[in-house]
Amino acid sequence: MQVDQLFTGKVALVQGGSRGIGEAIVRRLASQGASVAFTYVNSADKAQALAATLNQNGGKVLAIRADAASEAQIHAAVNHTVEAFGGLDILVNNSGVLLLGPVEEISLEDFDRTLAINVRSVFIASQAAARHMKAGGRIINIGSVNADRVPFAGGSVYAMSKSALVGLVKGMARDLGPRGITVNNVQPGPIDTDMNPASGDFAQSLLKLMALDRYGRAEEVAALVAHIAGPEAGYITGASLTIDGGFGA
Repeated sequence: MQVDQLFTGKVALVQGGSRGIGEAIVRRLASQGASVAFTYVNSADKAQALAATLNQNGGKVLAIRADAASEAQIHAAVNHTVEAFGGLDILVNNSGVLLLGPVEEISLEDFDRTLAINVRSVFIASQAAARHMKAGGRIINIGSVNADRVPFAGGSVYAMSKSALVGLVKGMARDLGPRGITVNNVQPGPIDTDMNPASGDFAQSLLKLMALDRYGRAEEVAALVAHIAGPEAGYITGASLTIDGGFGA
């Protein structure tokens, strides 16, 4: 697919960009001309291979190891991006964990880790990135349709973490709007990734809840992120935009 070079001269940082939805976002932004840094934690070989492949194809892509649970490493990733590419225009907060369990059994450790990765890291990265952004800056979180609907047991803590992003986005949109920076959530439904593959018993149960009889593709989420990051979406802020195949219909 041919795409316009909307992001030539723009710099993006994707938290959690080595696989799944994050990888698709990195590929999409790079294909449209952005200089893209992305973070990873464990998949070093895969992350470096992704960066190398995109750079060989004319991109400007940088893989940075940074744990989203670490304030210091998030700040270091933001600073590294700015130093390498000369600024920061687009932040995509995609790092996330999916820890499921009955509310009476889920451990406090899993509760705290869910908040640290899914909520705290978003705040830290957004705060750090906003200090470098100019008018036209974009902060985009990858949330979840489970912020609005949880039709299965065991998802209370995960849903709570994604619901927290809704309020955070509304408040940050007010704070940063006077500077011309927009802040939004993208809320995917079931997307075919290694975290939630379109196979197996759980997938079959989710398909019964959807208007479209299929899982979404990571590239479809990336296309929505690219639109929100682009100039035609400059009047969208404080919003949670659902891409879920009718899961919440």
